[in-house]
Amino acid sequence: MRPSRLYLYRLVTNLLPETRFFKLKAVLLRWCGAKIGSNVRINSSAIIQGNGSLEIGNDVWIGPCVHIMTGAGAAVSIGSCVDIAPHVYIGTGSHEIAVDGCRAAGTGFNKSITIGNGVWLCARVVVLPGVSVGGMAVVAAGAVVAHDVQAHAVSGGVPCRKIRDL
Repeated sequence: MRPSRLYLYRLVTNLLPETRFFKLKAVLLRWCGAKIGSNVRINSSAIIQGNGSLEIGNDVWIGPCVHIMTGAGAAVSIGSCVDIAPHVYIGTGSHEIAVDGCRAAGTGFNKSITIGNGVWLCARVVVLPGVSVGGMAVVAAGAVVAHDVQAHAVSGGVPCRKIRDL
């Protein structure tokens, strides 16, 4: 995606009502370089940043204050029929832990994230780099997803782990 265009996208969407003008938001994100399916509904307060790639399938809901961050060389791929609740963070970048030096945050890295079809990410979920969430999974509110999530399962907790099958 193009960060300068994303900046303009953010300026425009800040002026729009939270749950209106979904088609305009999709058109603007395509202009920024994202691949956006049909009937994608993104709340105006959702923040999309970075210079990686973003692909969103059909019939997706992205709730208020969701933050999607894509880094260079990494992608966020969101399947179809996905629901992302308020205040979810999806980020492809982090840092290695440094044992020497003046900072604990060492060398930065980016790893792609895949969210399968039919997934429900509940409120305040954090999805970390390199994770894949299997299709039709439910990730409970407040979970920190540091490892892959099994399809057709309910997972939750810090760190996120399988609670039960659906």
